[in-house]
Amino acid sequence: MNYSIIGNKIKELRQVVDITQGELADGICTQALISRMEKGDIYPNATTLYQISKKLGVDVNYFFEIGMTPRLDYIQEVERQLRKLRINHQYIEMMEMVKNEEDNPLFKDNVNAQLLCWHKGIYQFEVVKDQDTAFDLLHKAFHLTADSKKVLSEREMEILLTLGAFHFSNENYQKSLCHYSEVKAAVSNAEWLQDKSIKTRLLYNMARVYTRLGDYQESIQYCKKAIKWIIKEEHMYGFAQLHYHLGYNLELQGEYEKAFPYYKKAAAFFEIQNNLEFVRFIRRKIDQLRNESGKISSQKESTSL
Repeated sequence: MNYSIIGNKIKELRQVVDITQGELADGICTQALISRMEKGDIYPNATTLYQISKKLGVDVNYFFEIGMTPRLDYIQEVERQLRKLRINHQYIEMMEMVKNEEDNPLFKDNVNAQLLCWHKGIYQFEVVKDQDTAFDLLHKAFHLTADSKKVLSEREMEILLTLGAFHFSNENYQKSLCHYSEVKAAVSNAEWLQDKSIKTRLLYNMARVYTRLGDYQESIQYCKKAIKWIIKEEHMYGFAQLHYHLGYNLELQGEYEKAFPYYKKAAAFFEIQNNLEFVRFIRRKIDQLRNESGKISSQKESTSL
């Protein structure tokens, strides 16, 4: 893509409406970023491009119609940014982006409106703490495209995973499993999955539910399935969390010695991710369990004597 074309068009429109770079940047970004865009050094992200189009008095479709960027690219960029904010739990910034796109004509059809509705539901649950509204929005988002006559789309699966996670937070484990089971049925033939992490998250979340239900062996099996899937697909998403959860299940069963290798692997993977807070937490846990294991061994020896 020729970024200089985009920058030139922004500059042309800015000069037509007779505003400075600073005036265009106000409320959107810095003047320096506008300058770099106009020079073609950088490409405005989806939200910024939409805000610029509004300030310049043109519909965002203007940019698509002159061939500056395909519509699909814009929508995919919005989805990519929302995903990043969602994963990082930046819910305030995520909602700001949703609001910026609500009046965008590209997000009026069911498929694209679903993306915004889904993230509104997440915001209501995580930030506003209005669970009724959150669940209503998530169900609405799902049914915007869901059809019993077709297989679930990957986004529909993700919405069901969100519903399952929220019911898990509410300790409603059966409802959680119900949603996870729907996703499990849909990914039974997972070769076509573009986002391989969907299956990883499904198996990990099911493992967490079974741990809460006290079925540690079932949880361990789901963890092992997820690790096997990760190795097969050659991606590392969730590797640290799954090893930790395996160790946690073994700890809950009192099998400390078996838990240690999984905790150590989890700490190593978290360290690679530079998640030092979790590394410290796991190392403290290992030290505590070693002390506990030593006490149990001493008690057994005393009893035998």
